[in-house]
Amino acid sequence: MIEMTGGEALVAGLKDHHIDTVFGLPGAQTYGLFDALHRAQKDIRVIGARHEQACAYMAFGYTRSTGRPSVFSVVPGPGMLNAAAGLLTAFGCNEPVLMLTGQVPNAFLGKGRGHLHEMPDQLATMRGFVKWADRVNSPAEARVGVARAFQQMLSGRQGPAALEMPWDVFMQKGKVDEGAVLPALAPPSVDPDHILAAAKLIKASRHPMIFVGAGAFGAAQAILALAEEIDAPVVGFRSGRGIVSNDHELGLTIAAAYNLWPQTDLMIGIGTRLEAPSWRWSWQPPGLKTIRIDIDPREMERLVPDVAIVGDAGQATGLLAEAVRRGGFQREKGRRETIKDAARLAEIQIRAVQPQMAYLDVLRRILPRDGFVTDELSQVGFASWYGFPVYEPRTYVTSGYMGTLGSGFPTALGIKAAHPGRAVVAITGDGGFMFAAPELATAAQYGLDVVTLIFNNNAFGNVRRDQLEQFDGRTIVADLRNPDFVGFTESFGLRGASVNTPEGFGRELERALNEGGPQVIEIRNEGPAEVSPWRFIHPPKPEGVA
Repeated sequence: MIEMTGGEALVAGLKDHHIDTVFGLPGAQTYGLFDALHRAQKDIRVIGARHEQACAYMAFGYTRSTGRPSVFSVVPGPGMLNAAAGLLTAFGCNEPVLMLTGQVPNAFLGKGRGHLHEMPDQLATMRGFVKWADRVNSPAEARVGVARAFQQMLSGRQGPAALEMPWDVFMQKGKVDEGAVLPALAPPSVDPDHILAAAKLIKASRHPMIFVGAGAFGAAQAILALAEEIDAPVVGFRSGRGIVSNDHELGLTIAAAYNLWPQTDLMIGIGTRLEAPSWRWSWQPPGLKTIRIDIDPREMERLVPDVAIVGDAGQATGLLAEAVRRGGFQREKGRRETIKDAARLAEIQIRAVQPQMAYLDVLRRILPRDGFVTDELSQVGFASWYGFPVYEPRTYVTSGYMGTLGSGFPTALGIKAAHPGRAVVAITGDGGFMFAAPELATAAQYGLDVVTLIFNNNAFGNVRRDQLEQFDGRTIVADLRNPDFVGFTESFGLRGASVNTPEGFGRELERALNEGGPQVIEIRNEGPAEVSPWRFIHPPKPEGVA
């Protein structure tokens, strides 16, 4: 056993799990932790921020882009609550992000005496938006507490965790055991009868379609093998994009997939909530059958399929592909050409979404194939869900169903921290960017070379359109008064530019990526209002469909 402070024991636990970066904002309660991190800088770098929410989003970006757990630390109470949006995003996106936070001193726990940052029950609050949370009451508990957090984050359906430690324990010394890494809990065993039942459904189908989400990241090879075996298009909505590349003839966006939806007779969901086909598309083809593969058995209750396969997506999909090969599948002649036609038609259809598509075309042409994009909630961000081709998994990062405005820019900073040698571009709107605009200081201080695109329409564009269309033209708190974005950027010693055409944008983007350094490009919309991107996200029912 080794004598350590509580803060040192937490850091030792992070080292046990090969954590190389911690995002954080120190405060009085966590001084002991940050002092321990200072003394561990040869193993763990610390990247600060100007707001706790950015710490959580940077950790989320790090994890979503790498597939590895990440860690951030903020003070308790208000600090923890400021970070909650990022943790909730990690929860919705099933990402293993660990928050380390403080707590009032032991002598004040549960007393309600109004100690600094005291909450009625912080632990209960955190348990409402993370997968697992606990309190570390002594240095002896710290290292194993970290191990339990990682075990919980990485077992089954992955998700975030939180550990709190009382203020005095961070600097209290005690005997600590040597570190241990607890293995992830074994995934549910795949039921071979369910594999056979699914294979029979596939054999009976003629027009199957596969939908994938974040739970399928580790199953890309098996999914492609299954798709090629049965000529099934593979569709990612947000999280699953790139699992099968959009330059593969079977890798489709939701816009292209919807053109095939009327003929689809079998829906196979792998690691996905099936958001697009189950409720964004407001109707289903007659006789549609459903197979679901998911590690979380509760998913089978939320949307009940004809065949439920509970287990690891990679293993289960591999077993299903093998069962289909053994049982045989009668391909329909011309099926691949039909799929290509649907993709070509979608390319024509989405051209109407302007000027968003013009700018997305430029971005895709210039950004390296393995470059990263964060979408942000904006008119261009929404259009990118189907209008921006994605070629590799984890390179297109969104806030998932949480839709957290302001997440895109700080998430991109975390991605860049994890991938210093790869291009990272953040799509933002003028409204969303201002949520985290001070993090330009973070980008400058830590050399996080993100190129941030601010699509400036001087409004919360979606809110404004909805108000105009749904409330007799009345708008309120939708129009914005913005700063000089270029001047604001330059005040941090960074390069800023402003353009108003796709051609000008292309020139500035090429310059920014070649030049390096954190950069901001403002794209001013000085023409007509953007065409609504929503007809391809909530498509209208075809004529004749009840």
